[in-house]
Amino acid sequence: MLIRLDPASPLPLGDQIAAAVRGAIADGAVRPGERLPAARALADSLGVNVHTVLRGYQRLREEDLIELRRGRGAVVTGGGTSPGRARLVEGVRHLIAEARTLGLSDEEVLSLVRTGLAGR
Repeated sequence: MLIRLDPASPLPLGDQIAAAVRGAIADGAVRPGERLPAARALADSLGVNVHTVLRGYQRLREEDLIELRRGRGAVVTGGGTSPGRARLVEGVRHLIAEARTLGLSDEEVLSLVRTGLAGR
């Protein structure tokens, strides 16, 4: 798994790390049960603070894409997580970014999603 960071991007480095891992899960390059690089090792290879990597990993844990276990590190989850879920999470992030660009409020975005769900 190759992670590249863009220091010129407005996206925080931790979020860039999360996006790279999410993309690797979505395209099947990283599968459930696989361990991610140790935070310290990844931080050293990227030239960032270990806390930056941990912020990215924490975001992925909140999305239920990875588990963080003491002594075992970060592991891609198997239960409920699939490449499809990772793609969906990535799509939601793009939706939010586009909504922010257009100046939509949170309530306007939620209303659009509710309308879409009602129209199934």
